[in-house]
Amino acid sequence: MAPVKTIAVIIAMKAEAAPLVEHLGLKKAEPSPFPGPIPAEVFSGAVGDAIVHVCCNGEAKGFGVDSVGTVPAALTAYQICEHLKPDLLINAGTAGGFKAMGGAIGDVYLATAFKNHDRRIPIPGFDAYGVGHADAAPCPALRQATGFKPGVVSTGNSLDAPDVDVESLKKNEASVKEMEAAGIAHVCAMFDVPLLAVKAITDIVDGDKPTQDEFLENLGAAAKALQGAVPKVIEFVAGKELGAL
Repeated sequence: MAPVKTIAVIIAMKAEAAPLVEHLGLKKAEPSPFPGPIPAEVFSGAVGDAIVHVCCNGEAKGFGVDSVGTVPAALTAYQICEHLKPDLLINAGTAGGFKAMGGAIGDVYLATAFKNHDRRIPIPGFDAYGVGHADAAPCPALRQATGFKPGVVSTGNSLDAPDVDVESLKKNEASVKEMEAAGIAHVCAMFDVPLLAVKAITDIVDGDKPTQDEFLENLGAAAKALQGAVPKVIEFVAGKELGAL
C-alpha cells in the first residue's frame, strides 16, 4: 500500500478555510485546476513531505454567499478526485453536536461513518439508499494521537433540525450534524478515494439556543479550532500507509 503523499481538504465556507490556508502558507491556484464554470477555489502548497490542496466550494452565483450543502460539496469533491487525484480526502468544517451524545461547543470529531438524515424515501430499497451509509477511513492511531472524539456524521441540507430530522438523527446515532459530508462520501466511493472528516462543534442541536444564533456566535472560534486540528491530522497522515492511520 502506497504512502499518503497528496492530501486534499474540502471546506464549504471560506471563513472556515481562511485561518487554515494562512496557517499552512498555501497559495491560491491560478488558473484554477478545475475546468468549466464551477466556482470552487483551490489553495495549494507543500506541507512537510506532502502536497496539500485546500478547496472551498466558492460563492453561490447570484446570492453572494458560500455554496453550502450537499450539491456544491459533491461537485467540488468530484473535481478534486478527477483532477487533483488525492491519496486521501479530508472534509473539514464546523457542525452541530449533541448533549445526549456527550458533545460540547469546541469539541473536535473524527468521523466514523457518514449518513443522511433528510432523505426520506419510504419505498423498500430506496429507504436504505436515502439514509445511506459510508464508512470513514479507519484511523484508530490518529484518534489516539489527537484525542479527537469519534462519531457518526449525519448530513442534511438545512441548518435547523425539525422534529422529523431529529428522529432521523437519533436513528442514525449521530454525534455530528452538518450539511456536506455524505455528499462528499458518495463521490469518494465512486472514485475509491479514502475519506476522513474533521468537524468542530459550533452549536448544540439538542440545546436551548437557536441554532443559527449559536452557529454565528461560535463560527470564528470553531474556524480557529480547525486551524489547529487539521494540521495535526495532515502531519500525522502524511507519508503513512492508510493501514497505519
